[in-house]
Amino acid sequence: MVELHELPALTQRELLTQGTISPVELTEHYLERIDLLNPSVHALTTVTPERALDRARQLEDDSRDRGRPTRHESPLWGMPFADKDLNDRAGVTSTYGSRLTADYMAGESSPIVVDMDEAGGVSLGKTNVPEFGFPAYGENLLPQGSARNPWDLTRDPGGSSSGAAAAVAARMLPFAPGNDAGGSIRIPASACGLVGLKPTRGRVPGESGIASLAGLAVGGPLGRSVGDVALLLDGMVSGPNRYALRAPDDLGLPASGSYVDSLEAPLRPLRIGWNVWSPWSTNYEIEVDYQVNRVFEEALLAAVEMGHTVEYVEPSPAPDYFASFRAVWMASAASLPVPDEALDALEPLTAWLVRTGRTRPAADLPKALAALKQFELQIIADYQPYDLILTPLLAMTPRPTGWFDDSDGERNFMQQCQFTPFTSYVNVAGLPALSMPVGTGQPDGAPGGITLPVGVQAIGRPGDESTLLKLALQLEEVADWSSRVPLPI
Repeated sequence: MVELHELPALTQRELLTQGTISPVELTEHYLERIDLLNPSVHALTTVTPERALDRARQLEDDSRDRGRPTRHESPLWGMPFADKDLNDRAGVTSTYGSRLTADYMAGESSPIVVDMDEAGGVSLGKTNVPEFGFPAYGENLLPQGSARNPWDLTRDPGGSSSGAAAAVAARMLPFAPGNDAGGSIRIPASACGLVGLKPTRGRVPGESGIASLAGLAVGGPLGRSVGDVALLLDGMVSGPNRYALRAPDDLGLPASGSYVDSLEAPLRPLRIGWNVWSPWSTNYEIEVDYQVNRVFEEALLAAVEMGHTVEYVEPSPAPDYFASFRAVWMASAASLPVPDEALDALEPLTAWLVRTGRTRPAADLPKALAALKQFELQIIADYQPYDLILTPLLAMTPRPTGWFDDSDGERNFMQQCQFTPFTSYVNVAGLPALSMPVGTGQPDGAPGGITLPVGVQAIGRPGDESTLLKLALQLEEVADWSSRVPLPI
């Protein structure tokens, strides 16, 4: 007998519409999964079973009077998820992955949390994150423990949406929202064998990126399949626009405005560019692991066999990127509401970012922002002739726990850039990008011949999420990645 967590999220949503299962039944099922697996995976920092069941019962009570809403009326109706622990939910602890804020409880909810509720979702708690979301890995010093990679519990799940990815990969949640300022959705999606979408800046109203420094941080979905990601995206974009600025219209959407419905339309032959270029290579040595390169080449070959045109394209040189991105990242850390006398309580990476950011001249920030804006213009122009760009997602297979330097902040930052050299520049450009779990690789020294997920990144034109999703669906039909399950989970 197939269990509920084995079914795609889209199928679970259809069963809710039909009345075959109820929101309470589905919520109880996933709470049981969390009870079973969270002690070893540490995907959730906070679990809220009473609140979740009250919410599910309320949805059921409302449906008796109004009927069960369709997917178009309420995309996430009755579907369990968990809030990323960088987003506040009123009355629930927000740890932000730090010992300094481990007991903080917000008085009001973040906009994306409000939008997820309005779309009908049922929050089961909070997903684990590294300290304040700055690292590209999942380790933190919370007493709950750092999130682990379900494919190998000695490996890191990637960050900063580490717990979200670990929970979905372990089938503790059907899907999960994340946010991404330098790769924080795509990195853990690749490490945990998931599809992860960073939408265009301005696409998701509740986490549009418009108000974040340099427009870097946007909200997006993680799921086991393209259809599941499209369903969660439908829910995340359903909130009201909060700014006059917004993403360009996605011309690939049908009249329903649904990303799920857009997957039904055939994909025309595409002109695809590819590269292994990174703006970090001006100052850091960037080397792509042979296992990652093998999977990337297989993806390029598959695209050709599907009838797409694939050609090499290299962006213009970006000599100012290194200093400019670091200046913005440090300025963001410097603004944390942590007094100087409390910095020793932070982890070494965070403390280094904060201290360095607070000692930089004030004039550095506007210069950096101007340089990154120019970079955005150049990247969009360089990539404009192509329907999308393919790159590796990570340069290495998922790292062992403890691989990143835990004492030297500057070396730690370099290691992160060498691990994730292809992600942050897409945030600077504001473009949509998708992590696709195309293949697997066996890391050097991995015990027992274990294989780990390896992702490929697809970068789209401004506002064109639907083309990314359609190409990923084609690849999914070939690779059948949604059927891969971490063992023994």
